[in-house]
Amino acid sequence: MKRNETKAGFVAVVGRPNAGKSTLLNFLAGEKLAMVSKKAQATRKRMNIIVMHEEAQIIFVDTPGIHEKEKLLNRFMLEEAMKAIGDAELILYLAPVQDSLKEYEKFLRIIQERDIPHIVVLSKTDRVSNEKVLEKITDYRKYQERFEALIPCSTKEKGCAGHLLDTIVKYLPVHPWYYDPELMTTENIRDIYRELIREAIFEKLSDEIPYESDVVVDRVEEGEDIDRVFATIVTEKESQKRMIVGKGAQSIRRLGSHARKTMERFSGKKIYLDLHVVVRKGWSKNRKSLEELGYIF
Repeated sequence: MKRNETKAGFVAVVGRPNAGKSTLLNFLAGEKLAMVSKKAQATRKRMNIIVMHEEAQIIFVDTPGIHEKEKLLNRFMLEEAMKAIGDAELILYLAPVQDSLKEYEKFLRIIQERDIPHIVVLSKTDRVSNEKVLEKITDYRKYQERFEALIPCSTKEKGCAGHLLDTIVKYLPVHPWYYDPELMTTENIRDIYRELIREAIFEKLSDEIPYESDVVVDRVEEGEDIDRVFATIVTEKESQKRMIVGKGAQSIRRLGSHARKTMERFSGKKIYLDLHVVVRKGWSKNRKSLEELGYIF
């Protein structure tokens, strides 16, 4: 680039569920912005995360994992990933180093008619030996004409962030910045708080509950030193509501405490969190209910 010339572009971050997309984005941003869970399909909607690197503005788009299921909510999640791919200047494909190439081959079939360059990021490389990483790099060489670069990266190694960002910038167009460089995300505070509460549900409740529940932030009263957040957890069955609330409301207090601490770390303020639970039978299979919860098809 010429001196003082800026670059800017949208980079879709895709991969199978639980590939480590949100973890990588939080690592690159240096802040916890995207929802992270060890359970698959935690991310349901696209989220823009803005990273400034030298004279470039990279707008990463965190996406739901690419998967094929019939449930209406799952179809929405797949559509979100595909829209992000269609709008991007570059795709970052996350491939856990222990995976076979089957998921990557599926991804290649999806984008075969789209003229969008992509970079393969071998994620979670800290979990295997250097020999295993080299073996996987060799496996991917059969597709080296399809990708622009292949970069092993562990979020436990600070050096990989700079190398990855340098490589991404090479493929962005010369363009004025889209957003104020002080911004880290285009999401509003209500949506971020919603995701942090959802993350607490994934972390603190049994396997069935997170996938059949969601969160509505009814209102946020922002103050100088404290934010007051009033939210409703939506679930599908009375039995699930009882599990969320718990005996003597112990479960929801534990969940709320975990969410509140995460929200305080993000906002730098004290948080007052008021949580309630309601039942909406079949919400995840009903288009009207999904749209009321912000899933716009």
